[in-house]
Amino acid sequence: MGERRPVAGADPTAELIALLAARGLSIAVAESLTGGLVVAELTRIPGASAVVRGGVVAYATPVKHSLLEVPAELLAREGAVHPEVARRMADGVRSALAVDGEPAAIGVSTTGVAGPDPQDGRAPGTVFIGVAVGDRVEAFELDLHGDRDEIRRATVEAAVVAVLASVLAEA
Repeated sequence: MGERRPVAGADPTAELIALLAARGLSIAVAESLTGGLVVAELTRIPGASAVVRGGVVAYATPVKHSLLEVPAELLAREGAVHPEVARRMADGVRSALAVDGEPAAIGVSTTGVAGPDPQDGRAPGTVFIGVAVGDRVEAFELDLHGDRDEIRRATVEAAVVAVLASVLAEA
């Protein structure tokens, strides 16, 4: 019996949860601009409790350092909206949500500007998604358009797709 692959038109979140369960992988989420929406999206799927460790809403910049171990120097130099911050958040949340000393297999993070005002010199719609799978930690930049809610929703969708693609690439 082969592993399920994403199907065009299918629910990518359901595909992700099924894939993680089939591979016995856990996921932890670190969110800033999405404020918990990524975890809410993942847990929308029945059976998500088998793979979703939980989430850290690190909305305030200092929380990115204190809970997710993003270096204070990086935050001071670049601000919270930066690809390296996204990478560090994704990697850090795996340990932050360890169970019995075992880090989560996958970490995903969101950081960016939902608007309406710029932040850290970045325009609304500038978003970085971090994905940590195994030894690979990547950041993906998004240039989104729309109002605050549209930017946050698009970020959630992009985060799910980014994790799905990264897990499939590990095959």
